[in-house]
Amino acid sequence: MDDDSWEVIPSTRASSTLVEIQRITTSAAIPEYAHLGDSGCDLRADECLGIPPGRRGIVHTGLCISMPRGLEAQVRSRSGLAAKRGVFVLNSPGTIDSGFRGEICVVLQNASDEFFQVEHGDRIAQLVFAPVTRPQFVPVTFLDATPRGNGGFGSTGI
Repeated sequence: MDDDSWEVIPSTRASSTLVEIQRITTSAAIPEYAHLGDSGCDLRADECLGIPPGRRGIVHTGLCISMPRGLEAQVRSRSGLAAKRGVFVLNSPGTIDSGFRGEICVVLQNASDEFFQVEHGDRIAQLVFAPVTRPQFVPVTFLDATPRGNGGFGSTGI
């Protein structure tokens, strides 16, 4: 397959898509889905790291992946961690492109007033796979009009 060709991954085949995973440390945990039907699988920390209040930290998972072209992996916050501890994935969703072969790392932001300790094996984020759409850009002089127009942040109320 050359670099310009893309495989389309139909949503009906999502459960049969193969993603190769490599442990770069022996202690790295393979992601797991907690429940049947979950779209996100849990990423676990492969190290211990303390994150002071208001600060961020990069947490290593010890994992690398290879997925088919036409897919991306999104690193997202865990809702319980965000709601209960005030810790979330800073660049959520973080995008992992199909050509990336480096270690998956998670940028965690501690928005709480308390020190947050990441322990080895803690569930720190979730990984969601999604199809990629690559549109063709068509330069135009004007865009079609809509009722919203160019109304941006807060234009529809609070």
